[in-house]
Amino acid sequence: MKRIAGVMTGTSMDAVDVAILEIGETVTLGQIQPELSLRGFFSRPIDAALRETLMELQQRSDDELHRSALIANSYADAVGRTVLEALASLNLRSSDLTALGVHGQTLRHQPRLGYTIQLNAPARIAEATGITVVSDFRSRDIAAGGQGAPLVPAFHQAIFSDPVEQRAIVNIGGIANITWLGAPVLGYDTGPGNILMDGWVQRHLGVDFDHAGSWAASGQLHKGLLAAMLGDPFFSYAPPKSTGRDLFNSAWIETFLCQSAFKAIGPADVQATLLALTASSIANEIGRLESQAKKSGRPRCDRVLICGGGARNAALLHSLAQSINKSTGHPVPVESTEALGWPPQAIEAAAFAWLAHQALSGHAASIPSVTGAIGPRILGSITPA
Repeated sequence: MKRIAGVMTGTSMDAVDVAILEIGETVTLGQIQPELSLRGFFSRPIDAALRETLMELQQRSDDELHRSALIANSYADAVGRTVLEALASLNLRSSDLTALGVHGQTLRHQPRLGYTIQLNAPARIAEATGITVVSDFRSRDIAAGGQGAPLVPAFHQAIFSDPVEQRAIVNIGGIANITWLGAPVLGYDTGPGNILMDGWVQRHLGVDFDHAGSWAASGQLHKGLLAAMLGDPFFSYAPPKSTGRDLFNSAWIETFLCQSAFKAIGPADVQATLLALTASSIANEIGRLESQAKKSGRPRCDRVLICGGGARNAALLHSLAQSINKSTGHPVPVESTEALGWPPQAIEAAAFAWLAHQALSGHAASIPSVTGAIGPRILGSITPA
C-alpha cells in the first residue's frame, strides 16, 4: 500500500488543499484491481499577500520572468509548509509518503497556441519536505495535440464509474468542468464556475465569496444579460475545450455591463445573473451530452454529482438542478460527492495524488476522448526527493 498526497490551489486561489490517498491492490477473478481510499484532507487559506501577487501575475505586466521566479519560490514554500502541517495533523511523517502530486498555479493556459504555464518550484518543495514531487501534468498532453485539461476525469472514472447508473460528475471550482462517465468517457470545461461570482462579490462586498449564494439569491436574474453572456463564442465551441482566467475575468464582465442595455443593472442582480450563467452553461452541456447518448442508444443521465467549492453554494445547486431538469426534460438528482463518501473539496487534490501514482507507475493517465490528444500519455515530471 502506498500513500501519495495531491496538492491543489485551483483557479480561485483561496487555499492550498492537500489530500492523501492510500493506494493498494486487490485481486478479483484473477484480475488486479486498484483500491483507493482517502486517508485525510487538509486545507490552509493562502496568505493574502501571496494571493495578491498571484492574482497580479494573471495579467500581463513588466518584468514577469523575474517576478514569476520569486513568486514561484513563495508558492512552493507555502505548499511545503502546508504539506508538513497536513502530515502532522494525521500523525504521519514525510517518510510515510511515496510522493506528492503538485499541480501548480495556472498563470496562462493557451492550448490552441501549444502551451500552458503552471507556476511551481518542485525542486524547492522536494527539498523542504523530503518527498518526491510529480508536477507539470498538462504539458505532455498539449504536446500530443490535446487541451491539457481537464485531467481529473480519469480519476472520476476510477472512483465514480458505475456499471448500472449513468453519471455525470461536475467539478465547480473557479472554472467548471464536466465528466460524462459513458463509453467513451468525455470531459471538458463548461465555462465559469465560481470565478466570476467570487470576483464580483469581492469587488462589491469585500468578502472572499458569496456564502451559500445568499447575495445572489437576494438579486433578480436579468435574462437579457444572461443571454448576452451565453452568446460568448466559448459556449458554442465543440469539445474538447478548456478555459481559465485568461478569458473569464472582471474585464469579461465589463464588456457586457458597459453596454447601454445593461448599465443600470444593480450589483446583486449581476451576481444573480452570474450564478445563473454558471448553472445554465453546465446544464446546457448535460442536456447536449444526454441527447448525444440517446442517439447512440445509451441511457439518459441518472445522477449528477457535484464536487469542488461550488458544492457548498446552496443557491447554485438549486439553480443547477432546475436548469438540468429543463435541459434534459426529466428530473435528475443533483447531489454532492459526499453522498458516495468523497468530500467534494478533496476530489481535485486527490486526483493529482492519483495522477502522480500513475506517473510513478509508468501508466498513461490522459484520456484522448477528453483532451483531444492523439493518444494516451504518461503525465508529469518527476523530481526525486
